[in-house]
Amino acid sequence: MNLFDILGPVMVGPSSSHTAGAVRIGWMTRKLLGEKPVKAKILMYGSFAATGLGHGTDRALVAGLLGMYPDDTRIPDSFSEAKKEGMSFEFGTANLVGAHPNSVVLEVEGENGRELNVQACSLGGGRIMINRLDGLDVNCTCEMPTLIVHNLDQPGHVAEVTSMLAHKSVNIANMSLYRDKRGGSAVMVVETDQDIPAESLKWLEHLEGVVKVTYINVTEGER
Repeated sequence: MNLFDILGPVMVGPSSSHTAGAVRIGWMTRKLLGEKPVKAKILMYGSFAATGLGHGTDRALVAGLLGMYPDDTRIPDSFSEAKKEGMSFEFGTANLVGAHPNSVVLEVEGENGRELNVQACSLGGGRIMINRLDGLDVNCTCEMPTLIVHNLDQPGHVAEVTSMLAHKSVNIANMSLYRDKRGGSAVMVVETDQDIPAESLKWLEHLEGVVKVTYINVTEGER
């Protein structure tokens, strides 16, 4: 346990789980989208849906989508900031089964037409977990450098990724594989001890059968 675990995150309140965690979910969704969001449908679940308005969860999620950090003093005014940025949004209630009570589903569209569906939850103390991406389980906290590869479920992709990391002396801390069906869509989630070079990410993007590559550097967006 470190000092951060005891004191909690530096944040604009009132709640580390309902406010700071919600900001981080929005920010991570923006990062995963890979471009500026212009449209968002935000579906809250459980405690988020029941008490989120009082805790500012709605404004926190929008603030994160705008790229704000948990300590940004503009969070309470995120709705007006979104209007300035040209981002439209709407709220609703998610129908989930067995999800964490502080869960939300974000359906977002970027300025270049890219779309993303994210299900995430706030674990408390400002920590979050991304549970699903575009309908596939991922269950990653993104607290370490994290590589997410969407690919066709074909032989060889895991070997190509792991060989590239070994060649760049990047150690794998955790690795998970998910697919919707045999030969269908698959997701590879790799958490590493070191940063992954940008040129290696570009190399992965051009591999046959790779649909999308997302890299989250844990040092970005943390202050």
